[in-house]
Amino acid sequence: MKSPAKKSSSERDASNEMRRVTTRTIREMKLRGEKVAMITAYDYTFARLFDEAGADVLLVGDSLSNVIQGNETTIPVTLEEMIYHARLVVRGVKEHAMVICDMPFMSFQVSVEEGFRNAGRIMKETGAGGVKIEGGQRVADHVRRMSEAGIPVMGHLGLTPQSIHQFGSYRTRGITKEEATRMKRDAKALEDAGVFALVLEKIPSSLAEEITESLKVSTIGIGAGPHCDGQVLVMHDMLGLTEEFHPRFVRKYATLADTVRDAVRKFDSDIKKGKFPSEAESY
Repeated sequence: MKSPAKKSSSERDASNEMRRVTTRTIREMKLRGEKVAMITAYDYTFARLFDEAGADVLLVGDSLSNVIQGNETTIPVTLEEMIYHARLVVRGVKEHAMVICDMPFMSFQVSVEEGFRNAGRIMKETGAGGVKIEGGQRVADHVRRMSEAGIPVMGHLGLTPQSIHQFGSYRTRGITKEEATRMKRDAKALEDAGVFALVLEKIPSSLAEEITESLKVSTIGIGAGPHCDGQVLVMHDMLGLTEEFHPRFVRKYATLADTVRDAVRKFDSDIKKGKFPSEAESY
């Protein structure tokens, strides 16, 4: 039996390019009605595992301020810290996922040009596939400047954690007619400015559905109901590593906090009882 012919390097490159998620992939998924699976990642090891498992997008979220650094809000995390973690995540992706990096607080708010330079730094220094920026019409010029220069931008509306001190709470957004109207206007402004996708966080399901149907770009929901074009969760919440945080929109697919504690207890016990290391585990 004749063995199959080996693919040329160009054919292998083309095959890899087809597998890799890009902005075009996200657009085509919306047209096909195929949902986008996005999860946060902050290091090489988890990025590698999530990529191998088939996650479409890995978001290096400014939530690392909370789940990695232990801060109460996303405000303290710096641009340099975001760049460092994004570089690790990009290094872990080998097959499929697109990596998006959050632009942290005060990395774009000062001016359009400063935001543009910082987005450029993220792209050059990390190898990420794009950036995410919070805000509506007020950041439309930022999005336009980045998009025109070839930087893919994901928007973020609804509950925007960088504005928590302005809002004063983590309540659901878009529940009043005025706020819902403004959010729909913001969504359209961001689409016109060039975003390739839009995160909708903690808004009524009906509003998310209306926005999703009105846009050509994909929406990614978190606490925004089932009608968005995709969904995102923070990895620590989804894997059951965060125990003090119980929002209704989080589904725990594992209880790793229990697994970790149990493993460390066994490790500690084996050491104290002289069971580790064994002769087979020694040189």
